[in-house]
Amino acid sequence: MDSSLQQRKPPYLMLAILFVGAFVSFLNNSLLNVALPSIMKDLGVKDYSTIQWLATGYMLVSGVLIPASAFLMTRFSNRRLFITSMAIFTLGTGLAAFAPNFGLLLTGRMIQAAGSSVMGPLLMNIMLVSFPREKRGTAMGVFGLVMITAPAIGPTLSGYIVEYYDWRLLFEMILPLAVISLVLAIWKSENVMQQNKNATIDYLSVVLSSIGFGGLLYGFSSASSDGWTDPIVLTTLIVGAICLAVFIVRQLKMEEPLLDLRVYKYPMFALASVIAIVNAVAMFSGMILTPAYVQSVRGISPLDSGLMMLPGAIVMGIMSPITGKLFDKFGPRALGVIGLAVTAVSTYMLANLQIDSSYSYIILVYTLRMLGMSMVMMPIMTNGLNQLPTRLNPHGTAVNNTAQQVSGSIGTAILVTIMNSVTKTEATNLMTGVDPTTMTKAAQALLTQKALLAGIQYSFYVALGINIVVLILALFVKRVDTSEEAVRKLDQQGNTQAKTVTN
Repeated sequence: MDSSLQQRKPPYLMLAILFVGAFVSFLNNSLLNVALPSIMKDLGVKDYSTIQWLATGYMLVSGVLIPASAFLMTRFSNRRLFITSMAIFTLGTGLAAFAPNFGLLLTGRMIQAAGSSVMGPLLMNIMLVSFPREKRGTAMGVFGLVMITAPAIGPTLSGYIVEYYDWRLLFEMILPLAVISLVLAIWKSENVMQQNKNATIDYLSVVLSSIGFGGLLYGFSSASSDGWTDPIVLTTLIVGAICLAVFIVRQLKMEEPLLDLRVYKYPMFALASVIAIVNAVAMFSGMILTPAYVQSVRGISPLDSGLMMLPGAIVMGIMSPITGKLFDKFGPRALGVIGLAVTAVSTYMLANLQIDSSYSYIILVYTLRMLGMSMVMMPIMTNGLNQLPTRLNPHGTAVNNTAQQVSGSIGTAILVTIMNSVTKTEATNLMTGVDPTTMTKAAQALLTQKALLAGIQYSFYVALGINIVVLILALFVKRVDTSEEAVRKLDQQGNTQAKTVTN
C-alpha cells in the first residue's frame, strides 16, 4: 500500500457519498418484511411462500455476490465500482417502485440486491484505507452507525408507511436518495484504493461459491417454514454443503483465490470472526423472536411492535460511534466482555417474558440487548481486521460480510425451528386430558399463546447458551499492535507470503 494514501487527509466528502448509498442499500434489506402481507393482497399473490421471495431472493442474491466483492475491489477502481453498483441499485429501485405485477417487482428486488451486495465491503475497505489503524475504531464506529442502524429501523419505518400510506412509498422514498448518491458519486468521488488490473477471476470458484452459499442460504431460510424433511430443503442443503466444501479446498490451493481464506491464519481475525458470527445470529434471531412474542403472544399491531423496537435501533445508532472511540482508547476486550455480558443478561430476561409483561419492560429489555450488541460488533471486527496485512483487507471484509450473512440466516432458521418444535410439544401437553369441543375460543387462544410463549422462551435460552460460550471466547481477545513499525512488519510478511504462494 502506498503510504501517501494513509497519510493524506481522509476523503470525507466521498465517504459521505458512500454512506448515503450504503445506508439506503442496508435499509432496503429489511424494509419489506412488514409490508409483505400488503403487497401480497395488492398484487393478488395467493401463496405466502411466493411473496416471501421478495425477502429471500434479495438475501440470496446478496449472499451469492458478496464473496466476489474481494476480486471486484482488487480488479476495479473504487470509484468505478461504486458508480456501477449504485446505478444497478437505482435501476432496481425504480423498477420495483413502478412494477405493475409481482414478477417485475421480484426482478427489481433482485437487481437491487445485485447492486447493494458490494456496498458494505466496499465502504468498509475505503474506511480501512482512509484512516490509520490507531484511529480505525472511531471511523468503523461511524460505519457501524450505517451497517447496524439502517436494517434495525427498517421494520419500524415499513410498519408506519404500510399503516398510513401505500407500500410503493417504500421504494419511492429510496429512489431520490439513490439518484442523489449516484450523481454525487459521478461528480465528486475519487480513487483511494490500489487496484490490480491484471487480477483474474476463477469462474469455477464463482460457480462453486454461488451454489454453495446460495444453497445453504435458501435451505436454511426455507427450513423454518417448509420443515427440515422437505426434499427441496434437504437437497439444497446437501448440494450447498458439498459445493462449499469443494470451494474452500480450492481457495486454499489457488495462487489467486476468489476469497482468500488464509485470513483465518491470523488468530485475532479468526476469533473476531467467530464472535461476529454469533453476534449476527443473536441480532437477527432477536429481530424475529421478539416481534413473534409482541405480535402473536401479546396481540400488538405490527406498527406498534415496530415502534417498541425503535428505541433499541436508536441506542445502537448512538452507541456505535461512541464504542468506536472507546475501542481506540481501551481496546476490544473490555468492550467485548461488557457488551456480551449485557447481551447475556438481557437475553435471559427475554427468555423469562410472560403473557402479561408490560410494554415498558419489553422495550427496556430489548433496548438493553441492542446496547450490549452495539458494544461488541464493530470493536471486535475492527481489531480482527487490524491484524491483516493491507493486501488482505478486501478478502477480510468479504469473508466477514459473507459469514455474517450466512450465519444470520442459519441461526435464525435453527432458532425458529426450535421455537416451532417446542410450541407444538407444549400445545400437545396443554391439551392432555382436555376435550377440544368443550373449549371456548378464548380458552383456545390462551392455550395457543402459552404454547408459543414456551417456544419463544426456550429459543432465547438456547441463544443465551451460545452467548455465554462467546463471552468466554471474548476473554481471549488481545489488542492488535497498530504502531507504524508493527504495521510495516505485518505488510512485509504479507507480501512475502503472497510471493511464496505465487512461486
